[in-house]
Amino acid sequence: MNILQRSADTAHALPATLHPVLRRIYAARQVTDARQLELKLEHLHPPAALKGMGRAVALLSEALRDQQRILIVADFDADGATSCALAVRALRLLGASDMRYVVPNRFEYGYGLTPEIVAVAAEQQPQLIITVDNGISSIEGVACARERGIRVLITDHHLPGVSLPAADAIVNPNQPGDVFPAKNLAGVGVIFYLMLALRAHLRESGWFAERGLREPNLAHLLDLVALGTVADVVPLDHTNRILVAQGLVRIRERRCSAGLLALLQVAGRAAERISAADLGFAVAPRLNAAGRLTDMSLGIECLLNDDPDVALAMAQRLDELNRERRAIETQMQAQAEALLDDLRLSENNALPCGLCLFNPDWHQGVIGILAGRIKDRVHRPVIVFALTGESEIKGSARSIPGLHILDALGAVATRHPGLLSKFGGHAMAAGLSLRRADLPRLRAAFDAEVRLHLDPAQLQGTLLSDGALAPADISLELAEALRDAGPWGQGFPEPVFDGVFEIRNQRLLNDRHLKLSLKHPDGAQLFDAIAFNVEEQALSLAQNAACVRLAYKLDVNVYQDRRSVQLLIEHIQPAP
Repeated sequence: MNILQRSADTAHALPATLHPVLRRIYAARQVTDARQLELKLEHLHPPAALKGMGRAVALLSEALRDQQRILIVADFDADGATSCALAVRALRLLGASDMRYVVPNRFEYGYGLTPEIVAVAAEQQPQLIITVDNGISSIEGVACARERGIRVLITDHHLPGVSLPAADAIVNPNQPGDVFPAKNLAGVGVIFYLMLALRAHLRESGWFAERGLREPNLAHLLDLVALGTVADVVPLDHTNRILVAQGLVRIRERRCSAGLLALLQVAGRAAERISAADLGFAVAPRLNAAGRLTDMSLGIECLLNDDPDVALAMAQRLDELNRERRAIETQMQAQAEALLDDLRLSENNALPCGLCLFNPDWHQGVIGILAGRIKDRVHRPVIVFALTGESEIKGSARSIPGLHILDALGAVATRHPGLLSKFGGHAMAAGLSLRRADLPRLRAAFDAEVRLHLDPAQLQGTLLSDGALAPADISLELAEALRDAGPWGQGFPEPVFDGVFEIRNQRLLNDRHLKLSLKHPDGAQLFDAIAFNVEEQALSLAQNAACVRLAYKLDVNVYQDRRSVQLLIEHIQPAP
């Protein structure tokens, strides 16, 4: 692993009152103006800038006035679940009289508004279908709905294909011709913007006065927006940081859904100290567990329920599913490691640049997590496959910087017509399906495509650091300032520092976590540090070296109401 220093823009106009380290961190993330640090809702772009917003609002306004039955079709991940819960809650607050939803079971119907899902939806006789976090590629499904006389409103954020479905309205910042500047909205962000635009239209048309309705404060739903945005790992540009920051404020004040509070409770996180990382690593996996192993309806109902006791029971069931998911993942990861060892032996200790792994026993709901784990371990694009039928396999792909995975799959499909049954996704994550017999062809084609875009240096793994800290800066004051300076996440990474430390004491916790007492060479103070899930090589190094070079984050450790600074170790290597 190479540790490289981030380059910071020195030509910035950030307030002199900021801690010097924080100024350096912001500048390294291209924050050069204090206005980029303003995270109030008033700094959001106006919803009307989204293409298709006018038509979408007209559809919804008509549906409300005519008391039409509205059916939400959601995706089966955390973004889809939060999008669905937000749409149902918001439309009910805005006066919808007949709101329903359906979420596809990934094992039976696959992703999106498929013809099969339209058939299921049609049983409930909706007059309007709204897709959330899906639909931009659902050409056949939209056609089937229209044939049945059901109007379709698509809200999505995924990249479109060559053709768009013939929906009655489409709201997607990434559709052709859209000039909305914030292209990184998650699905839940898109539906939130649509609800804002609908409320403004209803206000102007006198809807609330006419119906005797209290105009809702949709900011009360920002807890869902924050959760879905972080869970979907979309880049935290200025718009998304506003949405997440405002959601976190409300969660910390416990002005959020009973379901989210229950998920925090079972995850052992205090709402008052919640961070974006807690949403991503503690809440989202428990919510996602339902969609991965059974049915995401349980997760959606948890977010929709206002009874704390009922919500807690649902959250506890989601926690049980997440434990089951972790056990499945652990077994799959061991099997994947064995496959990697076999590949290294057969290829003279070298792995393909683009890696494809398959085991017929792997759980298709967990392959995305496994692909991410293996990608992080071997520092190259990875596709992990599971069996979905006698002759078909489904893959989940994860990429590294330098390779747009969806474009790579598109190039493979162009060069090898008929090889992929279907594919879609983002720059860093995608899904695909193909015949099992064609896996050897795909392995060769994917590896060849990756080699066109990535050189060997890009496959070595790089950890970007915000530089060294002086002993005086390794403090509770800076740790708390950094915690409050986010939200941190994809595209706006939490600060990581590096430096050489003397090891003064160490012990192993639960045979997996390394607890260290460290001293900076230029100071006398001892610092507590911890490395979670330590690999054998790093453990051996720490046990046998007097000094090590660390990459670490500053963290606030809370124990029995005592707060102290702690180093969270990301990487250990020999001291130079």
